[in-house]
Amino acid sequence: MALQMYELSGRDERLRFSPYCWRVRYALAHKGLECDFIPWRFTQKEAIAFSGQGKVPVLVDGETTVTDSYEIFRYLDREYPDKPLLGDDTAESRARFFKMYSERALAPGMLRTIVMDLFNVVHPDDQAYFRETREKALGRSLEEMHAPSKGLTALDAALEPLRARLEEADFLDGEAPAAADYLIFGHFMWARCVSAADLVSNADPVHAWIERMLDLHGGVGRNATRIVDIEGGYPG
Repeated sequence: MALQMYELSGRDERLRFSPYCWRVRYALAHKGLECDFIPWRFTQKEAIAFSGQGKVPVLVDGETTVTDSYEIFRYLDREYPDKPLLGDDTAESRARFFKMYSERALAPGMLRTIVMDLFNVVHPDDQAYFRETREKALGRSLEEMHAPSKGLTALDAALEPLRARLEEADFLDGEAPAAADYLIFGHFMWARCVSAADLVSNADPVHAWIERMLDLHGGVGRNATRIVDIEGGYPG
């Protein structure tokens, strides 16, 4: 039986924009594993209640359910050891840095740049929930959080170590991509799917890496539906 994964969708079911789900999509493609991707929305908690929590991704493999993108990486390496994502225990521990770096250094600048675009792609039935939970977490309104110039400045500074690495290698993991690349790139797919904002210049080595990542695994990233592909694009 094929793997199943519950992943976040937006006001159009084709929009799949969770950075954490994108991490897993790339991990599955890396291993050549087939998976049925099940659309899920923020307020559909009952649909994933069986997982014992209320967030996606949720991976179902037969009788086994795994949550949290990083734990899914670890599970895939244990159960499907061909084409490892994380490597040995030492490498796996190092990969945690990339998880934290993407979530704590890159995501804040991206969020300040795209937060209103993000709000607009959320399904109308989920927008009140999204606003309430995000504003509580951020301590300010979405409109106050939205500051693209500040976001891009913060992101540019946060990208410096990534830039330095990509000046010496095609991928963060070296000659070929693996967990480090997917852990970081999930957030770039988040921004790409919900917004037309240009996060990096064409001359930036990070931009060249993004292009390589988009074309990996048969173009799993490049072929993803974006808000700009949907009739009507941005509401209002």
